[in-house]
Amino acid sequence: MNADSPIKCKVREFVLDYARGRGTTEVSDEESLLKANIIDSLGVFRMIAFLEENFPITIEDTDMVPENFQSIVSVESFVNGKMGVTSESAPCGQAPAAVA
Repeated sequence: MNADSPIKCKVREFVLDYARGRGTTEVSDEESLLKANIIDSLGVFRMIAFLEENFPITIEDTDMVPENFQSIVSVESFVNGKMGVTSESAPCGQAPAAVA
C-alpha cells in the first residue's frame, strides 16, 4: 500500500478544514469536490492561494479549470505537474522525487 504524498496530505488537510466549515467531516481522495459541493467557487480561490503559499508554484489563469480541482487526487496531480515531480507517493513529511 502506497503512503500518501506530502502534497496529498496538505491538500487533504486544506479540503477537510474547508469542508468542516460547510458541515462535511469526511472526504475521500477521489470524491468530486465541486459536484458534491464540498468546495465552492470561493473555496477554489482559497485553495489556489493555499497552493501558491505552500508549494513553489504559480497558478496561471489558464490553469483554473475544473479538472485541476475536481478531487484531492486531481489537485495532487496538478501540483506535481506544476512542480515537475513524479507522481510516486512518499510518506508524509518526505518530499517526492524530482524529475531528472
